Amino acid sequence: MTSPLENPAAVPVIEARGLTKIYQMGEVEVPALRGVDFVLGEGEFVVLLGASGSGKSTLLNLLGGLDVPTDGWLAYRGRELTHLGEAGLTAYRRHHVGFVFQFYNLIPSLTALENVALVTEIAEDPLSPAEALELVGLGPRRDHFPSQLSGGEQQRVAIARAIAKRPDVLLCDEPTGALDFQTGVLVLEVIERVNAELGTTTAVITHNAPVARIADRVVMLADGLVHGVEANATRVPASELTW
Repeated sequence: MTSPLENPAAVPVIEARGLTKIYQMGEVEVPALRGVDFVLGEGEFVVLLGASGSGKSTLLNLLGGLDVPTDGWLAYRGRELTHLGEAGLTAYRRHHVGFVFQFYNLIPSLTALENVALVTEIAEDPLSPAEALELVGLGPRRDHFPSQLSGGEQQRVAIARAIAKRPDVLLCDEPTGALDFQTGVLVLEVIERVNAELGTTTAVITHNAPVARIADRVVMLADGLVHGVEANATRVPASELTW
């Protein structure tokens, strides 16, 4: 067992200290994070593991600039994000972070290629949409609409869209949650490939314990706290997972 701050082999990309998030529900305060320390290192593949309500998604949303903490400190490559403001956070999300969610959020009236192109049009140094789709194994399906694609194919389009802008960090929130086992493995293989071939620093949320075996490190959350951090001596390829 190591500290979440101990990862001497990797240069920190995102660092968090004492992250706290409290949601106000009427007169009731609901703590989602209770002072979390976290580091995501250069090129790492980290799995955030925990049950529903453990704080995983809240942590990922803070790391990606989709939400702001109630308390604590957060930085990207040494630049503090905590007090950036909405314009600064928008620029951070646009230029440095790719997101993949459980639901694909594709535009039904656009082809796979056109869905990916939406991102490349606003990126500084993007992959071409066709190149991004090739990377996720969907080159031949580029002209298909979401309704003509399976759930796994739609998720791979969503991954292509997320990586097309060459993000420094890829944050995935239950990317296999809506998929069956075999399709989920295919999606995890794509995320592995992005991490390995593009060197994209990657964090994946899951409640599915076997998925943790594909990571460099596993951060276990419960009740808004980090309850443990473990390094995998050997990463298991997604193709060898069973659950």
